[in-house]
Amino acid sequence: MLALVLFGREISEQTVLYSVFGLIIGVFLLIDLGFFNKSAHKITTKSALYQSIFWVVVSTIFGYFIYLDGPYDVETDDGKFSSLSGLDAMVEYFTAYLTEYALSVDNIFVILLILKYFQVKEEYFHRILFWGILGAVVFRGAFIFVGAWFVAQWHWILYIFGVFLIYSGVKIYFEDSDEKIDPEKNPILRLCRKYLPITKDDMGGKFLVRHQGKLMFTPLFLVIVLIETTDLIFAVDSIPAAFAITQSEMLIYTSNIFAVMGLRAMFFLLSGIIDKFYLLQKGLSIILFFIGAKMLLEIIHVELSPVLSFAVIIATLTLSIVFSMLVPRKDEGESDEIAN
Repeated sequence: MLALVLFGREISEQTVLYSVFGLIIGVFLLIDLGFFNKSAHKITTKSALYQSIFWVVVSTIFGYFIYLDGPYDVETDDGKFSSLSGLDAMVEYFTAYLTEYALSVDNIFVILLILKYFQVKEEYFHRILFWGILGAVVFRGAFIFVGAWFVAQWHWILYIFGVFLIYSGVKIYFEDSDEKIDPEKNPILRLCRKYLPITKDDMGGKFLVRHQGKLMFTPLFLVIVLIETTDLIFAVDSIPAAFAITQSEMLIYTSNIFAVMGLRAMFFLLSGIIDKFYLLQKGLSIILFFIGAKMLLEIIHVELSPVLSFAVIIATLTLSIVFSMLVPRKDEGESDEIAN
C-alpha cells in the first residue's frame, strides 16, 4: 500500500499515484523545453529512439506502482463497490496504454500530412509537437474526467460507447489507408484565418509576433490549432475504448497521457517508415471492434478477463506488424515489376 500520513491526515493511494504521475510529466516537460531543446533543431532518429525507450520504461515502472497500490474499489452497475486487485488494475492500465499507443499511429499519419501541407521546416517539428502534446494533456484530461462523470451518472453510456467502437472498427477496416485530409475544410482553421491576423511566413519558428506594431499569429500557430483539433477527433475513438477497458479515471488518464507523451518520440522514430506497416490500420480496426464487443457482452453478464483482453490486443498488433513486413503491399509489388 502506498498510502502516506502527512500532518496527521492519511493521503490516499490514488492521490500519491497522481502526484507521482504529475511530477514525472511536469519535470520532463520543463527539462525538455527549458534545457535540451531551447533552440529549434532537427530531432535525430537516435535521439527519438532514446526518448521512446525512456517513455516506455517510465510507463512500465508506473504500471508496477499501480500493482503495488492495489486493491482498488471500483463502482459496479448497481452503484455498489467491488474490489479490483492490483494485478488486474495493472493489466487494465497496460491494456489501455497499449490501445492508445497503437491508435496514436493513425495520429502520426495525420500530423505528417499537416506538417507537409503547411511546408513546415523540420527544425520546427519538435516545438510544434511539444505544444501540441501539452494541449492534448489538458484537453484529454478534461475529456476523460467529464466522461467519467457521465459514466458514473448513467452507466448505460458505456454500451453506447461499445456500439460506437464497433461502428468505428468496421468503418476503419474498409477505409482507404492512403486517404488524405484537407486542412482547408477544418472549421476552426477557417475561423482562425477569418478573425485572426496571420503573417505570411513562420517568423523564425514563433507562434505570436509583434509585426509593424501589431500582434500577429504565424502559420505555425495554425498548425498547432489543426493538430489539437485532429487530436480531439482521435480522442473520440481512443477514450471510449479506454472506458470499455476500465472505468477507473486514474487508469484511463495516466495510461492515455503516458501514451500521448510517447507519441512525439514515436513520430520522429517512425515518420520515415510508417508507410511500411500498411496492415496496422486493419489491426487497429479489429482492436476497436473487439473492445466494443467486449463492452456489449457485459449486457448479458459475459465478462472477459483483463488478461485475455491484453493478450488479444498484443497478438493483433504483433500480427499486423509481422504480416506488414512479410507480405509485400500490392501496389509495391506492382511498382517493383514495372521497375524491372
